[in-house]
Amino acid sequence: MKKVLVILLAIGVLAGGYYLVRIMPILTTDNTGADRVVLLHGLGRSEMSMLLIQSALTEAGFDVFNIGYPSTDLEPDELLEMVSAEINRCCANRPETVHFVGHSLGGLLIRAYLGNDQPANLGRVVLLGTPNKGSELANAELPDTLQRSLLEMAGPTGRALGTGPDDFPASLPAPNYSIGIIAGTRDTALANKWLPLPNDGLVSVESASLDGMTDFITFEVNHWEMRSDSAVARQVNEFLLNGKFEHAPRFYDVNAPDRMASLRSARRRASHASARTFALRAIRFEPHTQAKLKRPLKGPL
Repeated sequence: MKKVLVILLAIGVLAGGYYLVRIMPILTTDNTGADRVVLLHGLGRSEMSMLLIQSALTEAGFDVFNIGYPSTDLEPDELLEMVSAEINRCCANRPETVHFVGHSLGGLLIRAYLGNDQPANLGRVVLLGTPNKGSELANAELPDTLQRSLLEMAGPTGRALGTGPDDFPASLPAPNYSIGIIAGTRDTALANKWLPLPNDGLVSVESASLDGMTDFITFEVNHWEMRSDSAVARQVNEFLLNGKFEHAPRFYDVNAPDRMASLRSARRRASHASARTFALRAIRFEPHTQAKLKRPLKGPL
């Protein structure tokens, strides 16, 4: 028993040390005067859930303002009033550019804020796993006991996240600013009973997409992992700096009438392109192989 406790304690110390290293930029870096990024967390979370992405953006040189709010206690309009006051307190009348990054519900609140009060120094917006078309889970036919428990935990705003015309997501205006959207594709067997594929275990890719979005990219992460995934953080930074994600290669057409069909087609083409690129690079280092080909491969490496 003592040995098990020692092992668990060691694992805890190592995990804590790793986490501390990852958030060290927050503790040691002062980016006052740099472009500001406002972070908003999702439903049932706190600003602590955004510390890792806050650290990554701080390390990238942004002055980050991480806002917390009682997401399960209030109605959407009450949350919006509270969040708006915090945003105005941090960013009103500032000369620096102000960007916004929101996870899940935080993204909807950002859209609501910008629909009411768009600052003159607005930069770019990135949404992570945000149910822009509403959550299919909010409309799901769940067992009565489970549904009552989940709705009670979600609070009044969580209950307003459905896909209907009177729900909170449908009330938001279309964006007229630069907005990039990141969606996850690591689903769960349980969520797949109610969510269309692909999804992140809570929000479908189709719901995350948005008419008028500037760019769109998916990652094989679930709804909760994307807040702490380093590759996702790099893409957030990329969009904030350059107004687009770093696609390798980019085949996905964000303006396609059927975005899901475009995404599936893009994946097939990306897979073929990856295989072709691998072959071409291998041939570069094996010149004798090129000579044996009846029809030598051509194309950019």
